[in-house]
Amino acid sequence: MSIPDVSTLSIGDTGPPSSSPLIPDDIMNSDDHYMVKLCNYAKSIPYSVEPNSKMQEMLDYILLRIAECVEAKDYDPGLLQWDSMLTYWCMLKYPIPKEKRVAVIKIYFNICTTPGMPNHVVAACADGLQVLSRSKKKLSIADMRLPWMPIYKILSKDLFLTRRHQTSWYMGYIADNARRFFHPAAIDEMLTTFLPMMNGTSLNSILASQYYMLTFLPLSHPQSYLPMLFRVWESINSYMFDDRMLQFLARLAEMHVDPTVSDPQRITEIPDDARSEGEGRPNWPKDDLDTKWRWSGLFNDVGIFSESEWNYIMAKCMASMEIPLADAGSLTTGPNADGQATFEMNRLPKPNWRIASLARIFVYSMAPDGMPSPTSTAPTPMFTPSASGTSTPLPEENGGLGDYLSAPLGKGSRLKTKTYLAGCKALDSLARLIASTESFFHPTNSGSWTSDLSAFIKYIVYDFNKRNISGWYEEQQPHCKTPSDNSTVANIQSCMKSMSIMEPDLILHPILERAVPALEALVETHRTIAVIKALGAVAPAMVCRHVYYAGAKHLIPILDLLLPGIDLNDPPKTFCTTSFISEVAQYIKFGELANPSVPIGDGLDVEIPRTTTELPVLEIEQFPGGVEPGSEATLSKEEEDAILRDTAGTFADWVAAFLRRVILLFENLPEEGPNGTAGGPTEVQLVDAVSGAFSQICVHLSEPLYDMVLGFIYDYATQNVRSNAVRAIHQLVECVANANPQKTLDRFLPFCERSIRTELEHGASSLRITSSHSTPLPSDATLHWNLAILRGAMYNDGRVTLKYRDQLISLFKLLNEKTFSKRGYSSSGKLLSSTLLTLSHTYPLENKFVNPDEWNSEGNPQLMFAEGLLDSLVALQTSKLTTISTGLTWHVPNAEEIDFVLRIFREVIEPVLDRLYSLLEPGTARDAVWRNDFCRHLSFVRNAFAGIPTLAKEVISPEEAKSALESSDILFEIPEMIATIEPLASGFALSDPADPRHKYIAGLRHKYGEFLHKASLSLQQQGEENTVDAVHGLTFDGVRRRCLPALYKALEPGTEDDRMKGALWTLNLSVFEPTLATEFVQKIFSCQHNEKASIQDCVASLAETCLSNFGEPNNVVYDVENGELTAAAHTLQLLVHPKAEHKSVVQRCRTQRVERLSMMDQAIADTTDSLLEIANNSRTHWRYAIVAVRLLRTLVRRDVPLKADHVRYLFEKTHDSNASMHQYSQRAVMKISRYIKLRTLAHGPVDLALEQNHNPLRRKVPVTDFTRESSERALGEYRKPLNLDRARLEPLIRDKVGSGWVAWDKTVDYFLAPDPIKSTFQPWDTNSDDAVEAIRALALQSSFWKKLSTHYSTENSSEVILQDNLCCVKSIFQLLDDAPFEALKPIIEELIADNDKNKQRAAAEFIAGMISGSKHWPTDAQLKLWKWFTPLIDNIFSQKSNESLSVWSSFFEHVFYNKDPRRLQPIVDRVMEEFNTVDFNGESTFEIIQVLCFFRAFYEQLGIKFAPWVDDVLNRCWAELKCEHEDVLAYFSEIFAFCGKAMWRPNPSLLTPETFVRECRTSPRLADIMGSRGTFYEGRVIELVKQFPVWRKERLPGVRAFQSTYDRVGILVCKWLFQLIHDTNAISAFDCILPLMPELICFTEVNDNDELVYRAKLLMVRMCGVIIPRQFVDPLLDEIFTAITTFPSWKVRLKILPLVQVFYFRQSFLISDAKLVEMVEVICRCLDDEVVEVREMAATTLSGILRLSPRRSIIALKDRFVRLIKNSKLPQDRKSPTYNVALRRLHAAILGVCALIDSYPYTIERWMPELLTSVLAEHTYDPIPISTTVRKCASNFRKTHQDTWHEDSKKFTEEQLAALSTLLSGSSYYA
Repeated sequence: MSIPDVSTLSIGDTGPPSSSPLIPDDIMNSDDHYMVKLCNYAKSIPYSVEPNSKMQEMLDYILLRIAECVEAKDYDPGLLQWDSMLTYWCMLKYPIPKEKRVAVIKIYFNICTTPGMPNHVVAACADGLQVLSRSKKKLSIADMRLPWMPIYKILSKDLFLTRRHQTSWYMGYIADNARRFFHPAAIDEMLTTFLPMMNGTSLNSILASQYYMLTFLPLSHPQSYLPMLFRVWESINSYMFDDRMLQFLARLAEMHVDPTVSDPQRITEIPDDARSEGEGRPNWPKDDLDTKWRWSGLFNDVGIFSESEWNYIMAKCMASMEIPLADAGSLTTGPNADGQATFEMNRLPKPNWRIASLARIFVYSMAPDGMPSPTSTAPTPMFTPSASGTSTPLPEENGGLGDYLSAPLGKGSRLKTKTYLAGCKALDSLARLIASTESFFHPTNSGSWTSDLSAFIKYIVYDFNKRNISGWYEEQQPHCKTPSDNSTVANIQSCMKSMSIMEPDLILHPILERAVPALEALVETHRTIAVIKALGAVAPAMVCRHVYYAGAKHLIPILDLLLPGIDLNDPPKTFCTTSFISEVAQYIKFGELANPSVPIGDGLDVEIPRTTTELPVLEIEQFPGGVEPGSEATLSKEEEDAILRDTAGTFADWVAAFLRRVILLFENLPEEGPNGTAGGPTEVQLVDAVSGAFSQICVHLSEPLYDMVLGFIYDYATQNVRSNAVRAIHQLVECVANANPQKTLDRFLPFCERSIRTELEHGASSLRITSSHSTPLPSDATLHWNLAILRGAMYNDGRVTLKYRDQLISLFKLLNEKTFSKRGYSSSGKLLSSTLLTLSHTYPLENKFVNPDEWNSEGNPQLMFAEGLLDSLVALQTSKLTTISTGLTWHVPNAEEIDFVLRIFREVIEPVLDRLYSLLEPGTARDAVWRNDFCRHLSFVRNAFAGIPTLAKEVISPEEAKSALESSDILFEIPEMIATIEPLASGFALSDPADPRHKYIAGLRHKYGEFLHKASLSLQQQGEENTVDAVHGLTFDGVRRRCLPALYKALEPGTEDDRMKGALWTLNLSVFEPTLATEFVQKIFSCQHNEKASIQDCVASLAETCLSNFGEPNNVVYDVENGELTAAAHTLQLLVHPKAEHKSVVQRCRTQRVERLSMMDQAIADTTDSLLEIANNSRTHWRYAIVAVRLLRTLVRRDVPLKADHVRYLFEKTHDSNASMHQYSQRAVMKISRYIKLRTLAHGPVDLALEQNHNPLRRKVPVTDFTRESSERALGEYRKPLNLDRARLEPLIRDKVGSGWVAWDKTVDYFLAPDPIKSTFQPWDTNSDDAVEAIRALALQSSFWKKLSTHYSTENSSEVILQDNLCCVKSIFQLLDDAPFEALKPIIEELIADNDKNKQRAAAEFIAGMISGSKHWPTDAQLKLWKWFTPLIDNIFSQKSNESLSVWSSFFEHVFYNKDPRRLQPIVDRVMEEFNTVDFNGESTFEIIQVLCFFRAFYEQLGIKFAPWVDDVLNRCWAELKCEHEDVLAYFSEIFAFCGKAMWRPNPSLLTPETFVRECRTSPRLADIMGSRGTFYEGRVIELVKQFPVWRKERLPGVRAFQSTYDRVGILVCKWLFQLIHDTNAISAFDCILPLMPELICFTEVNDNDELVYRAKLLMVRMCGVIIPRQFVDPLLDEIFTAITTFPSWKVRLKILPLVQVFYFRQSFLISDAKLVEMVEVICRCLDDEVVEVREMAATTLSGILRLSPRRSIIALKDRFVRLIKNSKLPQDRKSPTYNVALRRLHAAILGVCALIDSYPYTIERWMPELLTSVLAEHTYDPIPISTTVRKCASNFRKTHQDTWHEDSKKFTEEQLAALSTLLSGSSYYA
């Protein structure tokens, strides 16, 4: 198939276009939506585009090549080449027909899921898949289905492999993008696959199962599985689990705003045509989900969630804010539990940031779903308690003040139905969340959490705005990603910007009221900056009159106040100021309104559609606090316009003042350095920022104002010369030139030309300087100043330069002849380049906010305000608006401009180029003059060619194209598969190769290229100093194939160091193919000859780069047959109609691919041989030897058998004295062993690709009994010794418990016991015989093991056995069975007899490796091993050294890991024997600890397999609770925690996925379907509850208290429960905590055991961080209340009260209103406590809780406290018997009032001024502690209200302000 001719469209040498470019008919006349969009694109560019028919031919051609690559299996480079072409084609916005889009997606999908596909190919196709399938409008599941199983198969095989690479991440990424094409009918099959793998004792299995479910399950129909996900979530304590779950729920909430998405009927309507092999379609009964009514969506109590689910989400939301209270890290329980997850989970794609997910859940759950609360003017949300239970009084024991304070609240009328803010439950929850975290937003209470809180409100407003604009109904947009900036300021700015569009009248005025004082008074810098940033955020409300018509009048006063912000000495303030000015300047026209009869523009006339969707409405009868109704009276548009006219009269003054500030800043810049910049990076950024703002202003100036500004700048520029502001004046002039190039050039060019000529005549730039580090001479300043001005004026319209042609050419010649200094000729070259760009380039001429015709139309007002931001937002987010017509004016070079360009080249550049040629003539003296001439002439020529990038289209002849293909860096590929497409129309001024002008410029460009080549060769041979600056002026252009020989030559001995170093750094940027690797390796390793440190550092860096890019060769993918991929390629070929030569192209491509792979294999073999030769050479330096070993390890391949020499070398280096050599060699040995095993046991290329073994002993046993009893029977088998004879015939061995916890899989993997004599695996793969024999020859030698033991037993820092060491030994014994046993046995015996820690570690590593490798030995050999090792176990237990304890503990951990304990029966028997017989009260603590330490390794590695021993172990430990050894009790606490987790079992009636999912839906909400309740310990906990009072009575007094049983068991219980709440099954702890709660509180009361007190307090605080099951909330609070009201010790109350506050804050969404009122009543009682500290703590707790208390409760308390104060009189005589009672009574009331005031730290409630001034102020000088409490409250009030006092003070009368001043001890604050 021939390449389509896409070069027929070209641009001729026309003048400025009189009309839009020609748009092809098939684009112009189409009514297709995407063709209309393409037509709009085409109208916006200044040149014609190709017809759609042409581009579709090109698309077919590209797609055909992709299909051919797939058919020929030419994935790299062929497929990658044409994939890139498809990517480029898609950028052109032409539509892809749906059937072709589907076909390409299926090809990409099947490529990604082909086993063994290289990762870089998968990455490219995954990106292509995402790009083509991301539009939900272009493609839906009705158009295409994809199978889920192929992704899962690869992902599940790869996830937990020990090697580290990105396959898992790619598969997760693909699944996430493809999931919307998974058929919803596959949900049940997915759950059948994913649920059984969940095991509660393994966080890895939980997280993996969750990831599979939340990534694969279709989102469209979650009604069947969502309740199950919530049940599992509620039972798991894991921060990682939370993150992914919240992301999932956010996506569901957004998607299911549309009720039709989840209609079950759609499942049957969607074709089910994408089932992969082995994929079934079970259809579970879902009768409980059937509805007899029309489907209405998933709407539930709150959005799509039930009330209990929503409360749980809210509790997670509160925890997600990570607000740390004084609670000793209660939020760390989840992250601590996550420590059990291994690194493999990090291979998966990370979930979205939970803050963004939570915000989305809130917004998309908002609906009118409740009764609205009555409207209120109060700024803080009000809540009404439920009718029942809220006023239940506490039992009255004794009448008194406490009873009065805690009397039932809320008596009287109350609503019968609970109400919600605006009738929306989600909005109500959001208000409660904001209110509870309000104080943490304030700067005085900021911290790491502030960023999360600010980001949360940013996302809330963003998502709300997005949903609101689109009518609360939209297709799902691309998911919000984690923000790139985490700064609080950026979050708040974004939030305010969105809110200013939603409710500008509520947002703008409070900010203005804060801004004016801050800008007028020039307060602290940080406050000024904050105000300016806030103004920038709300700018839309001031400049977009459709957003807020009344906002425009505030703009000019604000701009006046911002002028001092342009300050060189305060860069941050200047940046903020210029940012604000830039923001507003792009939306307004600067001018003066002289004619009041002309209406003021209010922006583009765009009607924003208003939807009729019912929204939650927040009715506000009056403005909230801080916004006074009188301050912003509603005015008519005419009145607003009149005010605006008055303010606009000062625009000219403001612009002039701004310009003066800018010039003042420029004048005070530091002196410019050698690079032409003044000062450092900050000053450069400052100049750029100021210039950018000024540019926006200039563009939008009215004609009179522009003339004023131009004159101002002209006067300044022509009357001043500032050497420190040369760059600045260039940018300043460029700003005015950008707005009106004609006027600018007319004013500046004559003056600049005269000045430049005068300066040159008087010797400016006459000193020859070429160094780039030279500083400009002061005498040259005027020249540089005028060059900069002229360059700035030469901007934005080439036509205006035409009348100055002769002057400019003359000037260029003069500059070339007369500028000799570096700065002079560089500036001259830049002027030339700018001129040529202005003439020859295509660029837009207009950048105003309205079209030129509207800007210039008669009657248009001088001041206009734009719709601006809102229009953009609406246009982007909805498709309901008509396209806004925009007219772009482009500069397209006309014939005159082109001729001028060519004239410049003929008259200026060509002679200069000839001079350059003459400088290279032989015999020319290369002195300083020659160097200067070369550099300055080259600078001119180089800048000239840099100025014409779009002048002439480069035309490549067929001969050149053929030559390029033949010499391409894409090696060994047929020409058809090297992607080349003829260039498309791109706006080149000269595109016809026959045009003489094109020929001229092409010839000159070729001549310049030849010169560069000639100069580079000439300068290479010249080593003098005069050539260095000349070389800097050259460019190096070459390709890998051409430059490699030269680079290699530079590495040879005798090359100078700098040249060699340059070659190394150049090579460091390259990635080499296998066919180039052999020579590359040889050359790099030959660099040993140069011992210079800097050279060797370069080599080391290069080696590291190469190693990171040098992957294991693997061609197995070419042997994998993927029928689905073949079918997809065939489908695509049929769509693009291939021609006759198609088959021959495929055949040649296939043949070439086979030859290429063959050459690569040979090259890899040659590289391996070369590396072996280098590595074996005794002269090779050890650093190079390490690199060689690493490369040889990488070259161990799975698809090709290894050579014996390769294997032998790596084995011999396992005992090398160099640690790195040893490490890499051992890992190579493991890899060799793994691949030999894989090649033997694999059944084909797919198994090789997935590293999938087929163990001959493995049997898949079908599950027939799905009861819990069968699961427990299977676990019980682990305790019974194995009958080998039976095990050889019947599969009994089960190493991993893969299923059976929550559900059984269809089959379970069991193993047979090996044959008594016959080897299980041998003989190995026959092609690997040489490698195996090489290993055998070494491993049977005692000397090999002796050398290895010497290395293993050398001293190192490891306290445990090293996994690399034991795995190396294991690999050898897996390959050779027991053959090396006799050679190793005496060495182990010698090591284990030596008590040295290092010798013990070496022995443990050998034994662990041998035992692990013996798993499949013939059973006779295994028995022989155990017969030898069993006596040695005595040696292990007889060790008396702490140093070896960790060594042998790690030994037990490794041997039991993923093993059926019956395989290790002698060790199990001995460990259990020691545990059962050890005396826990014996004198030797070490012996006990050793046993328990080994025992812990045993049960932890067994996990759930330890279940058969649990009861006996617990009985043994429980009987020893009175043990005297604290360390032993600590081990007991771990055992108790582990056993509870090991016995955790879900409770479905049958262990099938179907039953579990169904019963999660249908069981009562409080039913414990997950079995997460801690009932396993119920009997033992009850026993403890009974025993503790007895032990407490027996408690020893004083210093011996810690020896008491009460204390010992108390600490044990605290440690046990502490570990439990930090585990994944944390909620099971509450079944134990609740009965023990009274005793835990008692623990805090003891005064002679600090540890017990500390651990009890810590436990109770940490438990608050776990989301408590709903049924435990009230009982737990009752226990706390009982402790507060009944415990006699005031210290207990003092310690428990903060717990109430922590509990309330963490669990507030789970606490009922009734319980909340009761909590307030209990705390109020404590205000009357006899102890001052308790009273004060009660007040602190009360203030925190009142914030979310029912409104009526607060009013009732206020009245109660005020009444009590009025009725409380202190006796005059302090010695009076009633004085203390009266003082306490009054203090209690004062504390209550202070708590009310503190509960609203940032608002002024209407009752607050009276409390402060009429109640508290009267008690300022009362006796202590009353006066102290009053002053503290006043101080807090001052701190929290000082920022908003200008608003808050309006809530007080003059008399109240005076009283408040007295209260605050000084009136100056409020003066």
